[in-house]
Amino acid sequence: MSLIFDWIFAQYQGTATHLIVLEFVGVFFGFLSVWYSKKENILVFPTGIISTAIFVYILLVFGLLGDMLINAFYFIMSIYGWYFWTRKVDKDRYTPITKMTNIDKKYSIIMFISTILFVCLVYFVFNKFDSWTAYVDSFTTAIFFVGMWLMAKKKLANWIFWIVGDVISVPLYLYKGLVFTAIQYLLFTIIAVYGYKAWKKSISKSPQIL
Repeated sequence: MSLIFDWIFAQYQGTATHLIVLEFVGVFFGFLSVWYSKKENILVFPTGIISTAIFVYILLVFGLLGDMLINAFYFIMSIYGWYFWTRKVDKDRYTPITKMTNIDKKYSIIMFISTILFVCLVYFVFNKFDSWTAYVDSFTTAIFFVGMWLMAKKKLANWIFWIVGDVISVPLYLYKGLVFTAIQYLLFTIIAVYGYKAWKKSISKSPQIL
């Protein structure tokens, strides 16, 4: 066990203490946000806002521009999702979980392709295409953009995008030395699997009051 902890903290050699503390806090609130999402609890959004605000700063420092843009987008979509989830479909019921429509699929494809092109442009402008991680980061950014948009709209398929993106992100963050963040994404993967099952189970039920 001590060898594991030694390896973890060895990844943070030369990293400013405040960045380590911020990463831990961001991971904590990020974990809460995903957990509340699984529970279909409105607290997914305030906890997510705190986490994403922290990670915008951290990822800017570490040069992961794609993931920085993801978190900036999460921040904006959390505000939108907070409104959308609390919007009533009638006097007693809130917005229910639904499956993707053909329009949703069309917009998802457009958003995915547009995001990849945009992130690649950002990396090119800032001359950051100096590692294979930039290409992976561009791909995961597009996955997470679509996943966040679908979550804000309470679409069941959002969990599929989270699972794929989380699985890719674990080795990416380990390679970058952000161990706590990698562990966070590993936990996200597990929660996302259960989240998909929970949402799929409730999708046949009547919309519930949050």
